[in-house]
Amino acid sequence: MTKRRLANRTLVMSGGSRGIGLAILRTAAREGANVAFVAKTDTPHPRLEGTVRTAVAEIEAEGGGRALGIVGDVRNEADIERLVSAAVGEFGGVDICVNNASVLNLSATEDLPLSRFDLMQNVNIRGTFALTRACLPHLRRSDSGHVLSLSPPLNLSQRWLGAHPAYTLSKYGMSIVTLGIAAEAANQSLSVNCLWPKTTVATAAVVNILGGQEAAARSRSPQVMADAALEILSTPAGKVTGQTLIDEDVLRETGVGDFTGYGGGTEPDLDIFVDS
Repeated sequence: MTKRRLANRTLVMSGGSRGIGLAILRTAAREGANVAFVAKTDTPHPRLEGTVRTAVAEIEAEGGGRALGIVGDVRNEADIERLVSAAVGEFGGVDICVNNASVLNLSATEDLPLSRFDLMQNVNIRGTFALTRACLPHLRRSDSGHVLSLSPPLNLSQRWLGAHPAYTLSKYGMSIVTLGIAAEAANQSLSVNCLWPKTTVATAAVVNILGGQEAAARSRSPQVMADAALEILSTPAGKVTGQTLIDEDVLRETGVGDFTGYGGGTEPDLDIFVDS
């Protein structure tokens, strides 16, 4: 039997009840990892597929590692502490921290209420900082310590700076927090990186915000990000760190040349912050 690439490791994630986060959790569990995640959806939502409970069931159906789902909010320090404590208590430590939870709002400056601005910054930036901070003492004790934030390269073109300043700030903030922690831990055996999709990914955000089912049809499946994340998280700790990585580039380096199996047609739409 082929050795599972994340066997005996524990992955902690913010979000994860659907979309890219769930795809990563399922893939990690299939590869032997135990996973723990915190997400807000406790009961079914009319526009959002999946809950914490259904995610746990899907993850454990992979037949690899076990899953622990916590109902909570990444903005709440007590919920983060409860998640990390539960992961350590249940599985013995933390080897991987994935900052997945994120809020998307593409409103122009004058159209964005301050309450929505605060929500984006608090989930995207503060949540990334808080979860990574809580995991760091355990990651340093691991021989496979990884932090992976689902955030973009810092593309400072006028196009992206001006398209939706508040959202851009929140996502670039995630990347800067991650790159800063990578620099802070540069002399340690710890990998701290960002990962972003080259193309749009068929998630609820694409359907509900970016263009409905037509946009989803021009998008790759979440599995492309999950496969790229697996490649990163299974590398030796400290080998690759301080990078903003693109999923397609990661997979091409492993020999993948045909991406049609991920859907989206022959020319899927490029994602936000990615130039052709």
